[in-house]
Amino acid sequence: MHTLPYGSWPSPIDAALTAAHDGHPEYVGFVGDEAWWTEPRPEEGGRRTLVRRRADGHEESVLPEPWNVRSRVIEYGGHPWAGLFLDGRPVVVFVNFADQRLYRYEPGAEPRPLTPLSPVGGGLRWAEPLLLPDRGEVWCVLEEFTGDGPTDVRRVLAAVPLDGSAAQDRDAIRELTDDAHRFVTGPRISPDGGSAAWLVWDHPRMPWDGTELVVAAVLDDGTLSRPRTVAGGPRESIAQADWAADGSLLYASDRTGWWNLYRDGVPLCPREEEFAGPLWKLGHRWFAPLDNGLVAVVHGRGATALGILDPETGEIVDAAGPWTEFAPTLAVHGERVVSVGASPRSAYEVVELDTRTGRARVVGAEHEDAVDPAHYPEPQIRTFTGPAGRDIHAHIYPPHNPGCVPPGDELPPYVVWAHGGPTSRSPLVLDLSIAYFTSRGIGVAEVDYGGSTGYGREYRERLREQWGVVDVEDCAAVALALAEEGTADRDRLAVRGGSAGGWTTAASLTQTDVYACGTIIYPVLDLAAWAEGETHDFESRYLESLVGPLAEVPGRYAERSPTEHADRVTAPFLLLQGLDDVICPPAQSERFLERIRGQRVPHAYIAFEGEGHGFRRADTMIRCMEAELSLYAQVFGLNPRGVPTLELSK
Repeated sequence: MHTLPYGSWPSPIDAALTAAHDGHPEYVGFVGDEAWWTEPRPEEGGRRTLVRRRADGHEESVLPEPWNVRSRVIEYGGHPWAGLFLDGRPVVVFVNFADQRLYRYEPGAEPRPLTPLSPVGGGLRWAEPLLLPDRGEVWCVLEEFTGDGPTDVRRVLAAVPLDGSAAQDRDAIRELTDDAHRFVTGPRISPDGGSAAWLVWDHPRMPWDGTELVVAAVLDDGTLSRPRTVAGGPRESIAQADWAADGSLLYASDRTGWWNLYRDGVPLCPREEEFAGPLWKLGHRWFAPLDNGLVAVVHGRGATALGILDPETGEIVDAAGPWTEFAPTLAVHGERVVSVGASPRSAYEVVELDTRTGRARVVGAEHEDAVDPAHYPEPQIRTFTGPAGRDIHAHIYPPHNPGCVPPGDELPPYVVWAHGGPTSRSPLVLDLSIAYFTSRGIGVAEVDYGGSTGYGREYRERLREQWGVVDVEDCAAVALALAEEGTADRDRLAVRGGSAGGWTTAASLTQTDVYACGTIIYPVLDLAAWAEGETHDFESRYLESLVGPLAEVPGRYAERSPTEHADRVTAPFLLLQGLDDVICPPAQSERFLERIRGQRVPHAYIAFEGEGHGFRRADTMIRCMEAELSLYAQVFGLNPRGVPTLELSK
């Protein structure tokens, strides 16, 4: 046991190891009896590959470089693939990131394009494919740009021929719906093939504000007839819909203030917990009906479990195992359920539940300890009191290293992590990015500030027109509480976050004196510019609920924007930006830096070519981790080993 100051503890968790384990399996599905899913490859330029688990348990990547299975629909993407067995062999369709075309793939052959390219704006994009071999088509969401602007776009349901006849012919693609609604999700077909259901919503609503569930008849000629809204509205969010084996319609609605499950409008298991979440990506799935009438559910309050719901009794039996968090992806086949689960001691892995035996096991991306797990953090689930006595949920990760203790009465530095979204939350799972800091003697506090999901609609609506207020206050309240109780060093507090978390970080540095420094990652910094066209279509009207309509409250936009108050920043900061980011573009960061110039605030700006919103390349992530640690070392007076010094300019 070594006695060393906080921040100088030697750790086997370096930036390269952290980068190699970034990301997790996603978009599970069945192809015949086989489980398939997508998986990240940070060391291969950040691409996502498609992984197949054969019947004998062998796991293989079925698409080599440079194929990248990832959709750009609404920029955050959606379910990018579908497959089934035809004539004894798998047939898969997938979206390739580079050109956003839909491809058909059969093992042993090169993928063949099914859709054409378009020279207009962002072109043609696809998500949530559904294979219908009897019709010789794949039905999916089509996002089509009609001009060069980010909001020059339309979205419809479309049918793409499986024979490749539309690969060079846009007119060969059948549109199943009109573009009366701005946003649509992929269709779900009833067991008898006679009905289709999907979700729609329109600006300025986000899908967690209000959506409608639409049902239409599927005619013999493959057209959709008489679409009608059966649930939802401007103040009711339907997050997912699907058909049960008996033909009844299941959906998750937050009409009671919590996303609960309904069957033909009747609640199945009314509870003050969530059976769904924010629809940031098309194809998120929190429930899946089984053929025997039971329903697989991802549910919980704050954290999520995988369970089996009996709709007749409302009882849920959760899968036994070490997993304390499940991602919003589910697939069922017979009595088998596949999802993606993790825990504070294990990263996300593909989990299969046999509903007949109740046994759950890992079937893919199995977690392997890259270092002695004694170096992993030991998180605490905490609830703090914020302004006006409101609860603030947080996960606290104290410094932890099995071979080190601090000298005397030294208190540790802490970094407050503000999650993105902001309509999101921080899952309580093993994250080597957190362990990178805690194993060196730097504490981390993940704050689920007001506006976060997982705690009901009232909690997430605390941020309505209060973005830049409630999130900033809640993060500061947690930081100060940790200092006041003697957990953290009041003089060595930092704040960091990406996207909306980058906004909260920058706003915290301009509005408070709580933090000694901050790390701002691909942020929103200029509200007015963001609202007036400097972002993508999906979030182009988001600020109307987060801040208020620009035409009605322009002063509020100026009052809260970090760019407008850059002169208030006195704490050193690190700004990280992807140059291909269309959600929070580099122009936001560049204007902020221009306002900072001449103020003699120590700072560093690192921009990355080829990176968008969310860094995916291993070399990018390594540089970011090391630069962030160097910032804290310089500001807090730490001495981490083997970390390049970040040059701070003034």
